[in-house]
Amino acid sequence: MRVKKKSFALFLLSALIFFGGAIKSDAAPIDELKAKIEERNKQKREIAKEIAEYEEKAIEAGKSAKTLQGTINELNIAKKKIEADIKANENKINLADLSIKKLGIEIADTQRKIKTNDEVVSSAFRKINEAEGTSFIENILAYDNVSALWDEVETLLRFQIGVKKNIDGLKILKKEIQNKKNEKEKNKREMLNTKSELNDQNDLIRFNKEDKDQLLSVTKNKEANYKKILAEKKALSEAFAKELLKFESELKLAIDPKSIPSVGAGVLFWPLDKIFITQYFGDTDFAMKTNAYNGKGHNGVDFQAAPGTRVKAALDGIVMGTGDTDKVCKGASFGKWALLKHNNGLSTLYAHLSLIKVSEGQTVKTGDIVGYSGNTGYSTGPHLHFTVYATQGVQIMDRQSAVCGGIYHMPIADLRAYLNPMLYL
Repeated sequence: MRVKKKSFALFLLSALIFFGGAIKSDAAPIDELKAKIEERNKQKREIAKEIAEYEEKAIEAGKSAKTLQGTINELNIAKKKIEADIKANENKINLADLSIKKLGIEIADTQRKIKTNDEVVSSAFRKINEAEGTSFIENILAYDNVSALWDEVETLLRFQIGVKKNIDGLKILKKEIQNKKNEKEKNKREMLNTKSELNDQNDLIRFNKEDKDQLLSVTKNKEANYKKILAEKKALSEAFAKELLKFESELKLAIDPKSIPSVGAGVLFWPLDKIFITQYFGDTDFAMKTNAYNGKGHNGVDFQAAPGTRVKAALDGIVMGTGDTDKVCKGASFGKWALLKHNNGLSTLYAHLSLIKVSEGQTVKTGDIVGYSGNTGYSTGPHLHFTVYATQGVQIMDRQSAVCGGIYHMPIADLRAYLNPMLYL
């Protein structure tokens, strides 16, 4: 069937107008969601400020002389800090949910644009094919004059430019929709991770209450009883450390120096987002003045960390084991710990945790959450104890303790296996 040139020209022009126009989108819902997102971001900033204040208070409380009232105050501040963390994560979940809804509307809009533009381009090419079904002479004779012919030629040229522009636009839209889909999936993953953290923080609140109730129960709210418990805890820790040191001193594990990477910054990543070192490796003032570690020096690095702070894997690796020395020797050693083995000949220990989030045999990536900082084991205040070992020289063992009267489960190392973490961070 022959296409009338006049109607075909009008079709081309209408197609060009369509190409140049915009498809109606759900602007009102998007604007509403944007306003809600901005409000949530404002709340996020306010909560972050609140968390920072509680972190500072928690650190200051940890530095104070140990009294019963001071310890109760520490627990109360820790509780408020974790409650603020919970508010932050609830807000983060709401933000992710709003972003997902906004992206959903934008994706639907883009899909409509792609569908409509695809239909217009397809229709246009069908019309062109119909027109090309006639001969060149027939096409020329269909016009009343040369001016009308040139008008049609000009329209065709404009249409070709419009089609190219539209096809380029479709490519951009398809790339845009893929980016939005990727962002939406990322938001969904983050929301699931945040929900998991929220559950962890509710557990931390419960542990905090249990610690406070137990403290009041065993001390009967009397300072004298608290001082007695502290002295017993210190004596037990020193006796256990002496027992452990004797055994570790006798270990003769084969450690090939070539199995250890060359020292240098960046071999390992920092295990916390905010770094403040409270005690270095080796013969520190604390170790020498208090005879802690039996004068053999500090076997790791201590980082300031308010209770409930995320503790992260310093490198890709495998979880060699986890445990809690408080189950046998309460207040005498690492408390809750996790040991990771890395593929570069190093292993890292994370101790005094309030909650462990990894399990033996699990593969972890750099930055994955290993657990949350706490005050378990022998600790003068909430912090993260971080040890770096030559992997060949450390093993997780079950040992009978004469001091504690039970079997403890923890990493034990040849003394030569302890490495200075600062040489690798």
